[in-house]
Amino acid sequence: MKFKRLYNTKEHRQEVKEALQTGRMGLILRAFFFPKMARAFLIRVLIVILTAWCFFKFICMPLVIQGESMLPTYPSRGFMFCWAPSYWFRSPQRGDIVIMRYGRGTMLLKRVIALPGDTVAFKDGRLILNGKPSAEPYIKGPSDWNLPERTVERNHYYLAGDNRSVPMEAHVFGEMHKRYLKGAPLW
Repeated sequence: MKFKRLYNTKEHRQEVKEALQTGRMGLILRAFFFPKMARAFLIRVLIVILTAWCFFKFICMPLVIQGESMLPTYPSRGFMFCWAPSYWFRSPQRGDIVIMRYGRGTMLLKRVIALPGDTVAFKDGRLILNGKPSAEPYIKGPSDWNLPERTVERNHYYLAGDNRSVPMEAHVFGEMHKRYLKGAPLW
């Protein structure tokens, strides 16, 4: 198997010759460090890196779960991906797990428990949805949450974590506008 040297090509020698004739240092350095063949490769590598960065920044965001508000469904320090296209063409449904933006650089993992127009309340830890007790098989621990009935506004969703044994004061939950919903977990 024979390998061709990168800097010993006809094109590279021509680039160096042109750079030396014009006396431009930038051309000399560019011809030496980035011959045409290497430039094309470098452009391809940069395109791949930029595409991967955009994909993982805006489409499929890697996240590490910190906190216990979604126990036992999602353990603390677990790894997941947020799939942003989940809600580009459809609205979240009751029971969906969503990822929402909460402040600058913070994402929260919560479950949709009420849709726009629904009435929601908590009585002795039990979810009352549209005036009727709602079954929540994903809730495992005891809860003592009590909240008066309220109607979810248009374009808002009522979100809460699965670990309701956490005191209400230490739990982030409530109505959230749909623009803050960033996607759904891939698993």
